[in-house]
Amino acid sequence: MMKTNKLIYVLFIGFALVVASCSNDDNIIPMTDDMGMTDDGTDMELDFSGTFSQEDQMGRPAINTVFVSSGSKDTFNETIPSNQQAGFQAMFQTNLEALSPAFANPGDMNALGQDSAAFTTLLATDVLNLSLDGTTTFFDGVNVLTGRTLADDVITIELLLIFGGEDFTENPGLSNDNVDANDKEFLTSFPYLASPW
Repeated sequence: MMKTNKLIYVLFIGFALVVASCSNDDNIIPMTDDMGMTDDGTDMELDFSGTFSQEDQMGRPAINTVFVSSGSKDTFNETIPSNQQAGFQAMFQTNLEALSPAFANPGDMNALGQDSAAFTTLLATDVLNLSLDGTTTFFDGVNVLTGRTLADDVITIELLLIFGGEDFTENPGLSNDNVDANDKEFLTSFPYLASPW
């Protein structure tokens, strides 16, 4: 009985701390359009003076997180994308081959027909590619990394390319995050993302 009371007390304190740290911070911050005006029509002065430094980047979700070794995160994040392939492709390949049984043997390929060297050469430059005159998609079975729509299941696509092998059938337990939809529908007008909970 004493253990049960202690557990209930600990759970109550934990719940109280969570509730106390929540706020009703759903204030709407005015958006700016291309003309530097806020939604209410007033001018907005943007100040780009000062010295800026790059602290983090994530062109493709989870790629930096998974393939950059923990001791190299800061260096990778501060490296401009045009220098990332030369500096990090070998690390990406080593980490991919250690991580994925789909690339365990020489000559193993993913569904894009890429071996580990070709795939990590693509991944090491951590940018989101965009086709200005084609289909916008992360992967639709034909087009690959030509952009990203909000509805693209990016993490599952990445898992399939990392673990799924030549035809997406290898390692099915590792090839899907099993999150197939958002908790809220996308909006039909700008900003398209639903407001958080």
